[in-house]
Amino acid sequence: MKNKSLKIRISERPLNKLQLYAAQADKTMTQVLEELFDTLAEIK
Repeated sequence: MKNKSLKIRISERPLNKLQLYAAQADKTMTQVLEELFDTLAEIK
């Protein structure tokens, strides 16, 4: 699988929540977001 990049704009509050969650879970923010994306329903 080839890695690609994604640039997003996010406000400070959700960014802080993401950083804190990732640190507490001992994961990168990328790992947290990939896991979240995997929970999204399939598009039909």
